[in-house]
Amino acid sequence: MKQTLKVWTELPEAGIIDRSGTAREYKTGGWRTHWPLWDAEKCVHCLLCWVYCPEGAVQVEEGKVVGMDLDYCKGCGICAQECPPKVKAITMQWEEM
Repeated sequence: MKQTLKVWTELPEAGIIDRSGTAREYKTGGWRTHWPLWDAEKCVHCLLCWVYCPEGAVQVEEGKVVGMDLDYCKGCGICAQECPPKVKAITMQWEEM
């Protein structure tokens, strides 16, 4: 029996962000395998981590990084990758279960 794939109009409806700000209602950081360890003393507040974070998990106040919101961090490591090589204020750590 040959199986055919559905076209996008036949797929079931999934989670919908129907208005701005609703993504904050869903904490999605619980399935990561790594988490970012931010070193405040090394940080130069260039904000590259904040710009590139796809989840908005980097917390910024008054133009400075103040921490990471692990409720939304998925552990992708983009923040650590974008932190300047001479700074390396963010390292990825294995998530202990």
